Amino acid sequence: MNPCFFFLTPYEPAPAGHNAVVTSASHFTIRTAQSRDVATLAEILTDSFHPPTGFMRWAAPILRLGIYEDLRNRLRSPAPNYACFVAVASVPKPTGCCEQLAGTVEVALRPSSWQPRASQYPYISNLAVSQSCRRQGVARQLLVACERASLEWGYSDLYLHVLDNNHQARQLYLKAGYELHQAESSYSTWLFGRPKRLFLHKHLMPLTS
Repeated sequence: MNPCFFFLTPYEPAPAGHNAVVTSASHFTIRTAQSRDVATLAEILTDSFHPPTGFMRWAAPILRLGIYEDLRNRLRSPAPNYACFVAVASVPKPTGCCEQLAGTVEVALRPSSWQPRASQYPYISNLAVSQSCRRQGVARQLLVACERASLEWGYSDLYLHVLDNNHQARQLYLKAGYELHQAESSYSTWLFGRPKRLFLHKHLMPLTS
């Protein structure tokens, strides 16, 4: 995000076939992100990764602008095998129904440094759900969309990062079938007591017709 912000998941042109709805459940629908969504998605991402408390109240507008520009650029010139999904709720209004964006996630290929037979692997980032729509299964639906995209790209393994102290997110991923691939430490972990980054992995089952 100008520079590129690739966030950890907080609880981190689209390929053919992904312009249509890829999955839906309850009153939420998952679709690919569009340019008109960027401003709202920037709000959701900022609130999720940089809650406006203390100093962050002053920094939030700058962070939001960076997130907005970076996401807009990715959607404008998408890399091969990249997708940004959004969860949408239909909200009744006196004049009819309108869309409410409930969450977002991105999935893309990254270069591999540990798999000699594979040069790339699909990686989930920027998973965020608006506060008013949490605990309603939105994050799980977004993960399913990423899993389907990865399988359609020809990959049966999917990866993501989560912080060691993010117990809610770890529980979400555990229930979704993700397992620990590697615990990553850094100098900041030892010097400042910052949480480790956990690199999680899920082996995907083939799509059924």
